[in-house]
Amino acid sequence: MNRRDILKSTLTGAAIATTGISALATTPKKSKHNFTFCLNTSTIRKQNIGLMAEIETAAKVGFDGIEIWMGTLEKFVKDGGKLAAVKKKSNDLGIVIEDSIGFAKWIVDDEVERGKAMEQLKKEMDMLAQIGCKRIAAPPFGATNEPGLNLQKAAERFHEVVALGKEMGVLPQLELWGFSKNLHLFGETLFVAAESGHPDAIILPDVYHLFRGGSPFEALSLIAGNKMQMFHMNDYPVNSDKNTITDAMRVMPGDGVAPFKEILGILNKKETPIVLSLEIFNEDVWKMDPLAACKMGIEKMKRIVEVSL
Repeated sequence: MNRRDILKSTLTGAAIATTGISALATTPKKSKHNFTFCLNTSTIRKQNIGLMAEIETAAKVGFDGIEIWMGTLEKFVKDGGKLAAVKKKSNDLGIVIEDSIGFAKWIVDDEVERGKAMEQLKKEMDMLAQIGCKRIAAPPFGATNEPGLNLQKAAERFHEVVALGKEMGVLPQLELWGFSKNLHLFGETLFVAAESGHPDAIILPDVYHLFRGGSPFEALSLIAGNKMQMFHMNDYPVNSDKNTITDAMRVMPGDGVAPFKEILGILNKKETPIVLSLEIFNEDVWKMDPLAACKMGIEKMKRIVEVSL
């Protein structure tokens, strides 16, 4: 091999090595989880900072998404706010409006009340679609105190809600409420979603509500990830009694004794995107500066994910 061949060989080898190093340097590190982090504005509800400030605060501390309350959006509009401005704000800040918390009595036996609820949902979904909100929670509001609701009828009613959502472009999430006399078990909620027969039916579980209702967390493994797009994050204190615990007793993830290794492990194995949304109603957090509360919340959420997986 002459001098020219040696030099050519050396340069070629160096180029290959450099390309390899460059490829390694630019290859993104695969995330070890399939979660994004969202703020349910219940967490700073008592601070009363208003919808736009809630969106700004969530974005400022690094949340990927926000879960707004329907009443807050309605107040914003009543006070002269424009829906287009909400959409622009979220787009400009790069934060997704993942869901809205509403309270329509779609599930009740009273036909007149159900009719009003469907009109309410249609109005709410129209507003949500205009701001780019993807989903709306559909809890068993109005059917919590008296047991004996016919779950097959509830399934038929949920089908109507999902069909309306399909038409309006906002996906309803059947929410489990642990204190409900009817949809307090994961199995009851799953039954209503499954028997609705609608291909877009999904459910919205919650750490607190699963504990409060008495369902095992292992039940989360029984559905595919695309049937549970969001999951409410919170925790419950040591020695909590499921029969007496209340919403106000929820604490930040990791500050209680919820089995997050089991919970997050099950969710992560679904290998589909799942939005973890921080939803607490804690008076101590409500006394905090909202920015500080949100910063603490996202740090605790990310920490519990990190140590659980």
